[in-house]
Amino acid sequence: MPQPYRAPLRDMQFVLRELAGLDEVAKLPGFEEASDVADAVLEEAAVFASEVLDPLNAPGDREGCTWRNGEVTTPKGFKEAYKQFARAGWIGLPVPGEYGGQGLPQLMVGPTHEMWSAANLGFSNGPGLNQNAIETLELTGNDEQKHHYIPKLVSGEWTGTMNLTEPQAGSDLAAVRTKAIPDGDHYKISGQKIFITFGEHDLSQNIVHLVLARLPGAPEGTKGISMFVVPKFLLKADGSLGERNDVWCASIEHKLGINGNPTCTMNFGEKTGGAIGHLVGQPHRGMEYMFIMMNAARYGVGVQGIGLADRAYQSALAFAKERVQGRDLKDMASRSAPPVTIIHHPDVRRMLMSMKAQIEAMRALAYVTAASLDIANRHPDEKVRAEHKAFIELMTPVVKGWSTDTAIEICSTALQVFGGMGFIEETGIAQQYRDVRITSIYEGTTGIQALDLVGRKLLRDMGKTAMRVVGDMKTFAATLESSTDPDVLAIREQFVNGIDAVAAASLAIGKNAPTDIAASFACSVPYLKLWGIVAGGWQMARAAAIAEKKIAANDVESEFYKTKLATARFFADHVLSQAAWLRHEIVNGSSSVMRVSEDAFELDRKVMTPA
Repeated sequence: MPQPYRAPLRDMQFVLRELAGLDEVAKLPGFEEASDVADAVLEEAAVFASEVLDPLNAPGDREGCTWRNGEVTTPKGFKEAYKQFARAGWIGLPVPGEYGGQGLPQLMVGPTHEMWSAANLGFSNGPGLNQNAIETLELTGNDEQKHHYIPKLVSGEWTGTMNLTEPQAGSDLAAVRTKAIPDGDHYKISGQKIFITFGEHDLSQNIVHLVLARLPGAPEGTKGISMFVVPKFLLKADGSLGERNDVWCASIEHKLGINGNPTCTMNFGEKTGGAIGHLVGQPHRGMEYMFIMMNAARYGVGVQGIGLADRAYQSALAFAKERVQGRDLKDMASRSAPPVTIIHHPDVRRMLMSMKAQIEAMRALAYVTAASLDIANRHPDEKVRAEHKAFIELMTPVVKGWSTDTAIEICSTALQVFGGMGFIEETGIAQQYRDVRITSIYEGTTGIQALDLVGRKLLRDMGKTAMRVVGDMKTFAATLESSTDPDVLAIREQFVNGIDAVAAASLAIGKNAPTDIAASFACSVPYLKLWGIVAGGWQMARAAAIAEKKIAANDVESEFYKTKLATARFFADHVLSQAAWLRHEIVNGSSSVMRVSEDAFELDRKVMTPA
């Protein structure tokens, strides 16, 4: 049987309060109660994740979703769980009170979303998209759209989707062909979208599709794309539901994982020549608007990776404590020594520590980034807002790309701890391994995140933001010089090396750009990983400095802080130390990436012709 999910509440509290600065976020206008209610929110979310969502995870994976005549049925129990989820107000957690939400900081979305994802990723994708659709409409919709759609999305009576991808336009949205033809006070939308998460289901009364399409005569490329709101059921003048719109689910995908999540092919205008939609915002600004939803989704997917990695780690840890196999190394000479649980074996311990350390680093970086989002939105000082906005833009592809790639490695390591039992579905770890694989693909692959990091975040502003963050890291590293703790000093040494690696790699990419743009992007994924482990190492170094002080003061939770310090030291020795070879790869290895011609890749498959 799969190991039941238990939320890591103590580490979440530590990161929220001591690294992400929850108390400072609570000083921002409108967030005054956040610090007081945070623990209660976490505890209630943990109960819901463990008692409602987790029991549906494995059965939902086995049953999957069912498509019949354009309608989709979700696995048994999902509909009831969704009603409970909506009734408890979880969808409206970060939404302003004027729309029926709770008005809490985005910082609180991180840990709750992590719990939902860990407990049941197939389920959590649905309501997670509601929050993204709400934010997009709040920032770009007109008053009528906000009035009619947002409260229903907040209550969960309706759900939201994002419709970007088409058969011929995967990541290249410039190739979008879906049309929007003006027709009176609305538009007729025609085209097909694929890979639409929860595009059709039985959880809510209505589904609100945000769709990218082209107006007649629109400019070529992404500059000619507009956004439209296209509901499954049309609205009457009073906002109540009317007749069915010409939006239909043609099929659902049969996938490697997340089987409780319907991934749909959606046809618009298949029966009447056009689904009725309304323009959101201004024409030709659809990509700009969709990036609001997309960036929120990218951050959310990064957190999904953290949640799944943590669940896999929990499963591996429980198995390692129960599985009896072999004798302790110190007793190997004695044939009469009893066998021990595998957690006694050094390599198993190394694998567990590798998972634990990387999860804590990813969690810290993700929550710190969320805190910056709240500051960027609410701080009274415009300069402070701008600095935090730039930090968020730099870190979003890192949180998404590094966290999900690392999560895949962690789930693989967890399966390895299980050995042959991990390859058996009944243990549950196989599902976690299957489910996590999508996270580095949807909402933009790791390669796309890396292109964004190098192209939009590094080169576009000539490295200004990257170097400012490097400066912040150097400033903090200098504060560790006065430490007397050998672990903290060792962490500092690897951290300083990592900072230098990021600076050198950034400079090399910048120098290559004017003369060899391919070389600048050739090692963009290693560059993203470098940022991840160094920025994650930054947070672990901060955690170590806090732990040193708590231990010295004989804090009542000294054991927790001793473990935190030991985990930070492991991260420095085993993960942050990788910065050296990543630096070499980026600075010295970019030119060799494009050296072999396209045709030469086939030379090893051709039989040599005798002279």
